[in-house]
Amino acid sequence: MRLKNPLNGFKYAAEGVVHVFRTQRHMKFHFLIMALVLLLSLVWNLQRWEVLILLFSISLVLVAEMLNTAVEAMVDLVTQSYHPLAKFAKDIAAGAVLIAAVNALAVGFLLFFGDNRWEELPEFISPHRPHWTMMFLVGVILLMIYILIWKVAGGKGKLWKGGVVSGHTALGFFFAMTIVFLKPSIPVAGLAVLMAFLIAQSRVEGKIHTVKEVVFGAILAICVTTAVYWLAPFGN
Repeated sequence: MRLKNPLNGFKYAAEGVVHVFRTQRHMKFHFLIMALVLLLSLVWNLQRWEVLILLFSISLVLVAEMLNTAVEAMVDLVTQSYHPLAKFAKDIAAGAVLIAAVNALAVGFLLFFGDNRWEELPEFISPHRPHWTMMFLVGVILLMIYILIWKVAGGKGKLWKGGVVSGHTALGFFFAMTIVFLKPSIPVAGLAVLMAFLIAQSRVEGKIHTVKEVVFGAILAICVTTAVYWLAPFGN
């Protein structure tokens, strides 16, 4: 009997996210708003606990949207004709998305504009810098969002393999550029960049990606890391 690969569950889950993103217009909007809000969290210098609340609120909207899509698919599978119960099921699922979205808006408003933060924004930006772990987390999430958008828009390959941009190369260069921005010794930074190039080379030699696709991945990672660490540079 052939044993199942335990990683298949993660692969199928990722394919579900890609399917919802590809087919649901609202999901695209949610991901774009998520990217914008995470960048603003660095500009506003939100505290770590505030970013966690923000991430939880955004994730709640994404989960509600996915469950809404699953309910719609199940109802359409059962019946294609009008039925009051089918309508109620879809309306209730859509209502869950609405509640989650209103909650996220309220949380965002309180975090970004509460306690006169809008008036004191220059003061928040200047002397306080987020910890590098928070910037790293924001950067990883942003990178994954952009990889997902690019792969779905290109309509080629899957999230974990193939596509118009190399996700593995992007992650490799993101980690390498993070080490560079942390200002370690030059040999360590050089080794990190070299490892990123080796990852890119392996994707080309494995005929999983073309040279252009790994270059796109590297450029994407460099742009994301530069934006994240430039918006909130280290030190005072």
